[in-house]
Amino acid sequence: MGSRPLDVPTSPRALDYPAGVSTQNLTDAAPAEQTHWVLTLSCPDGPGIVHAVAGLLAEHGGNITESQQFGDPETQLFFMRVQALSTASREELVAAIEPVAARFSMTWNLDVVGRRMRTLVLVSKAAHCLNDLLFRERAGDLPVDVVAVAGNHTDLAPLAAFYGKGFHHVPVTKETKAAAEAQLLDLVTRMDIELVVLARYMQVLSDDMCRELEGRVINIHHSFLPSFKGAKPYHQAHDRGVKLIGATSHYVTGDLDEGPIIEQDVERVDHSHSTDRLVALGQDVERRVLGRAVRWHSEHRVLRNGHRTVIFR
Repeated sequence: MGSRPLDVPTSPRALDYPAGVSTQNLTDAAPAEQTHWVLTLSCPDGPGIVHAVAGLLAEHGGNITESQQFGDPETQLFFMRVQALSTASREELVAAIEPVAARFSMTWNLDVVGRRMRTLVLVSKAAHCLNDLLFRERAGDLPVDVVAVAGNHTDLAPLAAFYGKGFHHVPVTKETKAAAEAQLLDLVTRMDIELVVLARYMQVLSDDMCRELEGRVINIHHSFLPSFKGAKPYHQAHDRGVKLIGATSHYVTGDLDEGPIIEQDVERVDHSHSTDRLVALGQDVERRVLGRAVRWHSEHRVLRNGHRTVIFR
C-alpha cells in the first residue's frame, strides 16, 4: 500500500472547531484588566507575616512587582511595603486583607500605584519650594494633584496662577489665628485634601490643628535639625562659621520642628561663602529635600515608627 503525503497547508488557515462551538469569545476576548496595587503595613514583629501577605495576594492572582520589609529590633515592630498586579477589585482585596490584619494586629493601607494624592500647599513669601513642587507636578515627576495653594500673604498668588492653581488668601494675626486655621481646615474638608505641604509657610500650626491633621502635614525646615532654629538660620550658621548647611523635612506635630523626620540633606560650605550665598545654597537644598519627602509620602514609602520613620526608597 502506498503512503499518503501529509496534508501540510502552505498558508495559515483558521482552525476548524466542531459545529455549534462559537469562536466569538476566543477571538474577541481581551485579558482581564490588572490594577497595580500598593499595600503598606506595620505590626508587632513575628513569624509568618510575609508568608501571609504574599499568600493572600497570590490567592487573588497577584503578581508581586516590588517588596520591601524591615523588622526593628528596638521597637519589635515589622514594616512592609509591597506592590502587586492583580485583577482583583479593591473590595476583594480588602476582604482578604482584613482577617490577616486582625491576626497580626496590623495597621495597613491599600492604594493604587501612581494615584495622584490631593494636596494643599501652604505658603508665605518664599517662592522656591512652591515653584519646585508645581513644576515637578506639571512634569509628571510627583504623584500629587495640587488642588490649591493658600497663603497668609498674597505674594505668591501670581506664581500659583501661572501654574493654573487657585490661590486662597488666609491672613493670620495673633487675634485671627483660630479663625484662619478654621478656614484652612474647611478647605481641607471641602477639597478632600489628603496631604498638606508647608512650603516655607512661616506660621506655627496650633496643637489642635496638628492633631486634626496628624500624619498628613509635611514641613520643610530651613536648617539641618536640631541646630539653628528661628527666623534666620543661615545668618546664625554664618556667624558660627559652619562647614555644612542643610534642610530637614518632617511630619508636623504639636512639638515645634520635632516631628518624625522624613528626609535631610546638607551642602558643604566654607569661610568664603557670604550670607547671601548661604541663603541661595540653603534654598536649593530645601527644595530638593521637600521634593523627595513629598514623593516618598505620596508613593506610600514612609511608615511611622514612633518618633522616627521607615523609608522604603
